[in-house]
Amino acid sequence: MSSQPYDVVIGLEIHVQLQTESKMFSSGGTEFGLPPNTQTDPVALGMPGTLPVMNRKAFELALKTAVALGARITPFTKWDRKNYYYPDLPKNYQISQYDLPFSTGGKLAIPVRKDGGGGGFCALTRVHLEEDTGKLTHGGEFSEVDLNRAGIPLLEIVGEPEIRSAADARGCLEELRLTLRYLGVSDCEMQEGSLRCDANVNIHIHKDGKTIATPIVEVKNLNSFRAVEKAVNYEAERQYAKWRRDGLTIKDAPKGTWGWDDELERTKPQREKETAADYRYFPEPDLVPVVVDDAWLERVRASIGELPAARRERYEAEHGLSPYDANVLVEQGEDVAAYFDAVVAAGGEPKLASNWIQQDVLRTIKDRRIAIADFPVAADALADLIGRVRRGELNTNQGREVLGRMIETGDPAEKVIELGGYKMVSDADAIADAVAAALAANPKAIDDLKGGKKKPEAVKGFLRGQVMKQTGGKANPALVGELLEARLAELLAE
Repeated sequence: MSSQPYDVVIGLEIHVQLQTESKMFSSGGTEFGLPPNTQTDPVALGMPGTLPVMNRKAFELALKTAVALGARITPFTKWDRKNYYYPDLPKNYQISQYDLPFSTGGKLAIPVRKDGGGGGFCALTRVHLEEDTGKLTHGGEFSEVDLNRAGIPLLEIVGEPEIRSAADARGCLEELRLTLRYLGVSDCEMQEGSLRCDANVNIHIHKDGKTIATPIVEVKNLNSFRAVEKAVNYEAERQYAKWRRDGLTIKDAPKGTWGWDDELERTKPQREKETAADYRYFPEPDLVPVVVDDAWLERVRASIGELPAARRERYEAEHGLSPYDANVLVEQGEDVAAYFDAVVAAGGEPKLASNWIQQDVLRTIKDRRIAIADFPVAADALADLIGRVRRGELNTNQGREVLGRMIETGDPAEKVIELGGYKMVSDADAIADAVAAALAANPKAIDDLKGGKKKPEAVKGFLRGQVMKQTGGKANPALVGELLEARLAELLAE
């Protein structure tokens, strides 16, 4: 973007369905994937004589999120009616928050990108609660409405227009999703609609020492990280081309609401953006205000564990992991990171523990399609195995074979080693005999080394493999290398 004559300005509005068993103001269910309109209830449908009752768990999950994002919690907050007619909103109004949201301020992290860009934070305007609407599906001459999600607790996170690239917008959302999952407030499955994003986009064009801002477009309901990045990039280019044609600025046109066509990969107009006056907000008469006292707030604060950014920093500072390794472990989720912590706490060397988890544990749980909680090797058992490899009782290949048997049988390393005859050979005389046998069986390799026909390291690597073959893969690799080098030096000197 730096070569382009404009800066992209992005403000994100993020909607998060909270992980509750019942809806925001009723006892209706929240399970995803049920047949259309089978998870409705009289309150969500706005039936006469029904009254809303606030879901306390939803409010606490919202508090937990706001505190984790550094927002200021408002001690006194109320509910408001946001009035508009649409087929997915049978009450003709949505219970939301307007002038007294439960929190203001806060920030979202913008991760550093691989290309060195990004970093820093995006300030938040507010985090507030409301109820979700139903879902419309348009096709042909008809539109279908599914009201199953109408009334599900919905957290809205409103960011300031401080993000300056589509890649940063994507990274910001990815980090937020990881944080929300660590908090346990939402599953954030974008394909199921539990994490959705609207992107407010315009560009600042630099010309003749002046900055010209184009009209803002809100791109609605982006439901994948890929869609967010592509939609922002497309919209920025479209706005620049449009400005070159008509010269219209932010002062000349109202904010527009556009959609994103994922198949055509382009934005398309929907309507002009409504204002607060259009929604005719007024206080919700059927719900009392909510008072958040200090004791309640402290209980919520105490329930927040170590968040992803802090965990990455700890892994690098305390355990000496590289930024890449720390990020891989953290991105797997809180359960995997906790397993790594448990392996280290049981005596596993941190860098080795990281390698074994990334290369062996994660592969196994992926292949078996299981959670880390169902991985059959406990953290202390893996730490014991890693320690045996580190002390030279097993070489790495043997260690992996032993781990495979531990996974299959559930037996500890000691029993697997005893029954399977796994033990690294560190007897110098035995390995010297294996070196001699390997060299005797491969005279051509010696000739290649003497004649310079092949690279020395390639020949030596081949011969090391032959020595390991002679010992059934049980030889101490370090001792093999040492004795092989010594014998080769003698042969080359002859």
